[in-house]
Amino acid sequence: MKHFGVAFFLRFSFGIAFGLGGVGCETTVETVTTIPPASTANLRPGDTIVINLQSIPDPVQIETQIDDQGEISLRYIGRLAAAGITVSELAVKTKNAYINEKFYNSIDVSISVTERYVYVGGEVSRPGRVVWSPDLSLTKAIQSAGGFSIYAKKTGVILNREQNSYMVDAKGAERNPANDPRLYPGDSINVPRSAY
Repeated sequence: MKHFGVAFFLRFSFGIAFGLGGVGCETTVETVTTIPPASTANLRPGDTIVINLQSIPDPVQIETQIDDQGEISLRYIGRLAAAGITVSELAVKTKNAYINEKFYNSIDVSISVTERYVYVGGEVSRPGRVVWSPDLSLTKAIQSAGGFSIYAKKTGVILNREQNSYMVDAKGAERNPANDPRLYPGDSINVPRSAY
């Protein structure tokens, strides 16, 4: 019975691998080359921002994080939607909110983003968030998370971006950096466990 189970598993696994081998390779190559960029300029929940209110009697600097509802909290005017727009759009929105609420007749607002993250999970040594930088690629993020575990399936890494998932051959990307997709804030990577 035990031998039958092992033989069936090996036959089934081989059949799946053989039957889908060509499709899997083609899909991986196609996926790597067609991953659309994220709207990186847009703010997202979890982004930490610094807001400078200037040209007013009491200039102030506010450091805040965009919450899960995509909002920030500002003194005097309360909550303001911030996710899904650019930093410059949020600066204009903040300025208009203070003027419309008649707290100030004139105000200058500047906003900067301090830290943004990508998330790496699954079969890596140190799963968790990795600080995003403009040159961060999938393989660099995995290296920042301590590298692959011994059980990692390097050819089937899943990249999640803006409600979509893409399969990436990270082993191939290590050999050919042209196939190493650049990451954007809010991306998440899941390294699956190899079947063998």
